[in-house]
Amino acid sequence: MSRSVEFFDRQFERQVQGAETGLNPFEQSALPHLRGRVLDFGCGLGALSLAAARAGCRVHALDGSEVAVRHLRRIAEAERLPIRAEVADLRSHRLTELFDTVVSIGLLMFFDCATAERALAELESHLLPGGTLIVNVLVEGTTYMDMFDPQGYCLFERDALTRRFSTWEIVSSTWDDFAAPGGLNKSFATVIARKPVAASSAVPANR
Repeated sequence: MSRSVEFFDRQFERQVQGAETGLNPFEQSALPHLRGRVLDFGCGLGALSLAAARAGCRVHALDGSEVAVRHLRRIAEAERLPIRAEVADLRSHRLTELFDTVVSIGLLMFFDCATAERALAELESHLLPGGTLIVNVLVEGTTYMDMFDPQGYCLFERDALTRRFSTWEIVSSTWDDFAAPGGLNKSFATVIARKPVAASSAVPANR
């Protein structure tokens, strides 16, 4: 188990015990754009997956944390929601289905940059033409590093996502800074982009 998964297992356990399982600001901004078959890649405790399913979407939720997936499965089964939640090593996981909406919030920066690039390309290739991709990552300027595995992480350039999806319809592109423990900082970039109907491969971003 990586240091990052251990970090989030502990955090998820605290959140469940404290009933702190609502949508975060990035998930709230993503929710209006979800439709059809949704992939939640790095679902965490599943707040977005649950909200999407309750709104009528069919959801495939993946995460590396058994704590998180167990929590999500319990709620989905109790409410009989159309959610398939699975534990997976998302650094190497290969998708086999196509989706109308693909979401990856707060995940890809926990991979080394080459792995993050491959994972993002995998997400793009399994999004249907006309579908919406929602990606949120930590970017350069972040100084809070406790959650990272020293052996592999990737702080994206601030405009890497907007450059990458410059040939797509960018619905929204934002940058947000949040205070972190110890007087440190977390800097995020979030892009919501619609894949062209006649889409070719996106141009890789230089990081």
